[in-house]
Amino acid sequence: MTAELVRGQNHPLSQSRLEIRISAGTPVAAAAALSDENGRIHGTEWVAHPGAPVQPGLEVSRQAAADHRLAVDLDAVTEAVHRVSVLLALPAANGGAGPARFGAVAAPFVAVTGLDGTEVASYTITGLDLESAVVALELYRRQGAWKVRAVGQGYAGGLAELFADQGLSEAAQLAAGIDEAVARGLARSVQAPPPRTSEGDRSRQAAAPAVGPDQGAAPQGAPGPVPPAYGGQPAGGQGQGGPQPAYGGATGPHASAGGGPVDYSHPRRQTSAPPPPPPAAPPAQPGQPTRPVAGDATGWSMEERLYNQVWGIFEDLARTAAAYRSAVDFAESRMDKELEQALSDPRSRIGGQGDAAREAARARYTQLVDQARASLERDVAQLVAESEVVEPALPPAFARWDNPCWHAYRVPMEIPMALRLGDLRLPEAESIRIPMLLRLPLERGLWIDSGRTDSLDGSFTDSHDMRRLAMDTAVAHAARLLAVYPAGEFTVHVVDPAGSGAQALAPLTQTGVLAGPPAQGAAGVTEVLARLTQRVDLVQMALRGGAPDALPPGFDTSQQLLIVNDFPHGFDDRAVNQLRYLVDEGPSVGVHLMMVADREESAGYGPLLDPLWRALLRLTPVPDDHLADPWVGHAWTYEPPAVPHGSEVLRTVLTQVAEARRTWNR
Repeated sequence: MTAELVRGQNHPLSQSRLEIRISAGTPVAAAAALSDENGRIHGTEWVAHPGAPVQPGLEVSRQAAADHRLAVDLDAVTEAVHRVSVLLALPAANGGAGPARFGAVAAPFVAVTGLDGTEVASYTITGLDLESAVVALELYRRQGAWKVRAVGQGYAGGLAELFADQGLSEAAQLAAGIDEAVARGLARSVQAPPPRTSEGDRSRQAAAPAVGPDQGAAPQGAPGPVPPAYGGQPAGGQGQGGPQPAYGGATGPHASAGGGPVDYSHPRRQTSAPPPPPPAAPPAQPGQPTRPVAGDATGWSMEERLYNQVWGIFEDLARTAAAYRSAVDFAESRMDKELEQALSDPRSRIGGQGDAAREAARARYTQLVDQARASLERDVAQLVAESEVVEPALPPAFARWDNPCWHAYRVPMEIPMALRLGDLRLPEAESIRIPMLLRLPLERGLWIDSGRTDSLDGSFTDSHDMRRLAMDTAVAHAARLLAVYPAGEFTVHVVDPAGSGAQALAPLTQTGVLAGPPAQGAAGVTEVLARLTQRVDLVQMALRGGAPDALPPGFDTSQQLLIVNDFPHGFDDRAVNQLRYLVDEGPSVGVHLMMVADREESAGYGPLLDPLWRALLRLTPVPDDHLADPWVGHAWTYEPPAVPHGSEVLRTVLTQVAEARRTWNR
């Protein structure tokens, strides 16, 4: 029976190998600290955190997430350790986006479980307000035995104050290192979908700040109300995550507790006001799961229902894969322990008795893994069936370039909710691709990494090919952005100092959809960056003065995208500072950046550019497993959007966009 603890209450622990499960409802960083009988931490090596996730007897998550699983082996800690403290911190408290105090989010939930998922004790951390870091609970020695105590001690000064209170002399340095590690993790995370509002022009509602895990957090906060021309009012919050299930089972709204039919009503995707009813699913045959229907999630329109349904599939696959991986880890841990016990007895090391014990341990391992695999395959099959129904029904903004909907393309009259930037997949479920949808207007710039890399399929891509593929990918993203915005509401500028991207840019230049010819040379770079930074300054001054309509006559109120190729060639220190300014301040006033660059080539600028790279969402022109989901932090393989070979769909769509722009400007 689970002990539901209150602050200060303790409970005995009968197991040494444990798991700490954390559900916070918003991305938090998790750490674990070892301390002596007086509660003092003797050094940074006594703390497991995202920058150093493994310490003797401890393993924590490598990035911020709404849900965590921390591994603890009390037998592996040294005799000098008398306490193991579980620590939580809000990444946003140190300059990121999102909540900066625990009083603004749902109360975190912490549970201590055995390796088989059996819950030993749980604690809901209530009563927090201004605190941004908290000691959730501690495992401590008492008379040779271990116990767990609910602590809930918060610190308004964050991790630095927490570590200093526990006697760590390098408290500030360690806290800064954890912030840096969390920022790196957030930069690779796919942003979670924001909560939906119950009224207003939904096509112009901005996405929530990109906080991870995947989605990542832009380092700047969104300032104040913004008029619709610059992206609506930012919506805060994150998708809510709950405690994860026991090993071997699926999770999320699609999986039923007993492994029965899929529940496609998505109960966790409800809104506060009654939306239009989703399509009714056809009746299923007796004993068969419910047949999936496109758009059966809750939403105010078919577009929103499809958007929520895609995110539901994404979350369910993330959680069911986490359950499978946990089941395999448990099976391996159990087999190792059984083999260790068999070998520790000299009488069973040799002979038939030892062989039988080892065979039995391996048989139990195989049985557990097979059960987990069967559960995974069942859940994946259900998700594949839903995906096969959803994919053909997606609108152009959500669809692949080979979707027939592009043949009937017309320039839209409204801004869509989101944009597809590629596909995501996991190695456990190669049969399903999840559309990677990013909310509009953009809250983060994009970085198309042209650095040399080995593709996941084993083929080698040299630096020249990577630059070409990166520009092709950037053009495909820009074309889709132009295609999904109404005429005159999205403008694209290009900086190509050496002219190396001329061939890839041909679909944009030849159809006439760019604001002007690509800027070349140092003078061109200077002119474009000066114009866009001045635009950011003007709009910010108008907003701060409460007069968004008092902009100069003829001011272009459309969203602006700047494509930068071949950085850092042709960029001096002033231009670099202007780029960083656009990355930090531009998105809130409708100016966005798409960098096509190799990070190693910019190493000459030193660490000054690190915040720039972290603020951008990194995408690759070849499949790469660098993105993380915002729930459990899996490394997802990203596949860029590919235009079918020989297809004219890109030019056809851009030609219609150019004609609509000419008509709109008359």
